[in-house]
Amino acid sequence: MSAPQLILASASPRRRELIARLSVEPCAIAAADIDESPRKAEAPRPYAARMALEKAEAVDGAGAFVLSGDTVVALGRRILPKAEDEATARECLALISGRRHRVLSAVALKYPDGTVRQRLSETVVRVKPLSAAEIEAYIAGGEWHGKAGGYAIQGSFEGLIAWIGGSHSGVMGLPLFEARALLKSAGFPLG
Repeated sequence: MSAPQLILASASPRRRELIARLSVEPCAIAAADIDESPRKAEAPRPYAARMALEKAEAVDGAGAFVLSGDTVVALGRRILPKAEDEATARECLALISGRRHRVLSAVALKYPDGTVRQRLSETVVRVKPLSAAEIEAYIAGGEWHGKAGGYAIQGSFEGLIAWIGGSHSGVMGLPLFEARALLKSAGFPLG
């Protein structure tokens, strides 16, 4: 019996790198084109789960499994945006400076028959109090671009994180424990 085929519903190089850590090679990459706007009064946890689900459902699996994920940085009930410009990144960094925030990383696996199973990891991250100079130096490096909450834990920002409780890979963009459980239950040979 041949191994099941997997389509990764993400153009993120980080998610490709993370899924490779499970010794899974996607047969295709197909970024889902969906509206990622939060609904009015939508809380961070249901928003992350909805985004992962909608991304999985938006990709035609054509007989393969489809794996998708979404990562949300939340400060209380506030969903911090993906930083697409310096002003947004600067605002996000100022908000999380010296505080704890949550990173919710949802993963969805769509089966060839259309059934979808999901998991979600929640990680608490505490960032040291950031000086204006530290924020500007991080902005100048450009790692923040396109990142939820304006930072990438796998880059230089990791040196500014005082404490993390939860999934490091979830903060990077794909919670490997949860992804592995979904893939294993679907029959992927993971050992």
